[in-house]
Amino acid sequence: MGRHLVPVMLRCEGKSCCIIGGGPVAERKAKGLLGSGATLTVISPFITRGLQAMLENNQLRWIKRPYHEGDIQGAFLVYAATDDPKVNDDVMREARRRSILVNVADHSEKGDFITPGVVRRGRLVLSVSTSGAGPSVSTAITSKLEETFGLEYEAYLDFMYEMRTRIKGRVPDPAVRARLLGRLAHSGVLEQIRCGRFAEWTKPEMDRWIAENQEE
Repeated sequence: MGRHLVPVMLRCEGKSCCIIGGGPVAERKAKGLLGSGATLTVISPFITRGLQAMLENNQLRWIKRPYHEGDIQGAFLVYAATDDPKVNDDVMREARRRSILVNVADHSEKGDFITPGVVRRGRLVLSVSTSGAGPSVSTAITSKLEETFGLEYEAYLDFMYEMRTRIKGRVPDPAVRARLLGRLAHSGVLEQIRCGRFAEWTKPEMDRWIAENQEE
């Protein structure tokens, strides 16, 4: 195995992201960017029904023609997702000249990044990469994660986020904050949510729990 990939989470809000291509692969790339706040542009003579629906919902801009040199100038990242290897190579070369991150759909090893399998549960984001072992393997692992990390994690992490915010605002000592968060993580809230027995805490209840659990 060659050099390992470095996993990162990119903030794309307000940044220009381009997809060259309008087929099913391009549609999958576009769906992965939805909700990120990116300014999304698709360049292709045609687009799928899914991309058309995104266009009608003002979720992307469509330039209805083949890719031309210079189309990706100013982009933050680019997906070369056509069914023509030569066009994808041309996009890759331009991206390299302009120091733009590029994903090459038909040859992932040529690009700067890959698109992993993703499981989203609100604030929880789990990504899976098999480093070229094959999309079927990644899909199988992603499916297992979807079963293991159910919808209860969305409510759980919203609760944990709110509690962490309140703890940071009320407890100045970092060691005490860490102790409180550790106790909270082992308090059984996740299991209560999973079983449907959790009642949302009011702000006074949150503050009372913080006050009662600060001691060693």
